[in-house]
Amino acid sequence: MPSSGRHVTMLTEGTYPHVHGGVSTWCDQLVRGMPEVTFEILALTGSGREPVTWELPPNITRHTAFPLWGHPRGPAAPRRASRPPRGRERRRFLASYEHFLLALLDPEAGHDLGGSLYELAALAREGRLTPVLRSEEALRSLMWIWTMPHLPTRAAGPTVHDALTATDLLEHALRPLGARIAPGSVAHAVSSGLATLPALAAQHFEGVPFLLTEHGIYLRERYLGYRTEAQRWPVKALMLGFYRELNSLGYRQADLITPCNQYNRRWEERGGAPADRIRTVYNGVDPALFPEAGPEPETPTLSWCGRVDPIKDLETLIRAYAICRAELPELRLRLFGPVPAGNEDYRTRLEKLAAELGVADGVSFEGRVSDVPSAYAAGSVVMLSSISEGFPFSLIEAMSCGRATVSTDVGGVREAVGDAGVVVPPREPAVMAAAVSALLRDDARRAALGRQARQRVIDEFTLHRSVDGFRRIYRELAAPRTAGPAVTVPPLRVSIPSPRRGASRVPEGTPA
Repeated sequence: MPSSGRHVTMLTEGTYPHVHGGVSTWCDQLVRGMPEVTFEILALTGSGREPVTWELPPNITRHTAFPLWGHPRGPAAPRRASRPPRGRERRRFLASYEHFLLALLDPEAGHDLGGSLYELAALAREGRLTPVLRSEEALRSLMWIWTMPHLPTRAAGPTVHDALTATDLLEHALRPLGARIAPGSVAHAVSSGLATLPALAAQHFEGVPFLLTEHGIYLRERYLGYRTEAQRWPVKALMLGFYRELNSLGYRQADLITPCNQYNRRWEERGGAPADRIRTVYNGVDPALFPEAGPEPETPTLSWCGRVDPIKDLETLIRAYAICRAELPELRLRLFGPVPAGNEDYRTRLEKLAAELGVADGVSFEGRVSDVPSAYAAGSVVMLSSISEGFPFSLIEAMSCGRATVSTDVGGVREAVGDAGVVVPPREPAVMAAAVSALLRDDARRAALGRQARQRVIDEFTLHRSVDGFRRIYRELAAPRTAGPAVTVPPLRVSIPSPRRGASRVPEGTPA
């Protein structure tokens, strides 16, 4: 059944409607801004038991929390799925799985992820992917490919423990392939990565239109995150290869990609997205909900608003504040926003840092605030210190409130600010401190930047403009289209002897 553009399945990962933050704010704006469109929310979560923290509007007709961990969600598997695959079925699965692994670990050889991923999706839809991925045969395949002479993972000496760890991570990551999207809807993934898996499968099997919106750069954030993970190199190589190739597949296959800034667009084009399928739609705010903040606080104050998370790099902000505090002892730093579950240790590290720098008495963690404009009004200057962003709401909200801002040059920050604020390099507290001190010494400049910032939001970044852009896109994607060529599984000729013979398997054309 073709889509009318009036039904959308929104695919989220770790955000709406379970977590507050910029992406969740954007999702809620979009849903509430189109009451004539019905939405289903398929939310990828950790356990599936996370509470809903947003009040869902009536045009959300269904909300499903799809857990990546815990017991697999999906159709009941046939009894035979509990046994390792046999005969022709075994050969077909192993050929597809080995092709999948080669696409991740040997990208220069030209192995396409798509065909093998759709084979795995067919198994996931039958509830059979988890047992076959965890089979002894699949583990042997992973060990064999890891130790191919031409692959760098061989030198790291992969162990069986590595294989079990990698298989566990991969199995959980692939679970969303089993999620179904109703035919007749538009599948709207609001990030790259795992949220695209149900959309890719629905596009391939049912012809469901696939829309991809990126806020932050998902792949870049995976690379940043894996730097501190405890796994050994073979595991990291496999998982980062998975995210890299999945990201590229999503870019190539999406019917339309809507980055929230031009910075993201450059990443997407480099990742394989056709330029004619990319359309930038900036985030927006309602200037009436974020009115001019009025007079600055009597005590010089730096204000920050967001979630307390390592990607926000609050260490740099606290270090910059300590430098400024040496020049202006009465200066305060107020941090507004929640500490997400799992980030408690990060907040403790920040508190210890402030104590070590001798500025703990001037730094306050204010927690979540219901009156967000008051958080921006609390600052003489509003700060953003992130190492990765898309088109941050906290920035354009502060600009709408008429406050001067100092922000790090990441993602679409420079596009948002233009000439109406100060942009500094990330992770350079001394440069940030110099910019802050200069603004605090110049009352006229702060006031002028605040006025320019609010006018820039009114001219360029209103909520009405953003929502209306997506309303048109939904209708456009729902229009009848000429079907493209079907994606088929590329042939992979593999000799698979019986395990008891102990022979090695080498795909045709692979160096021995």
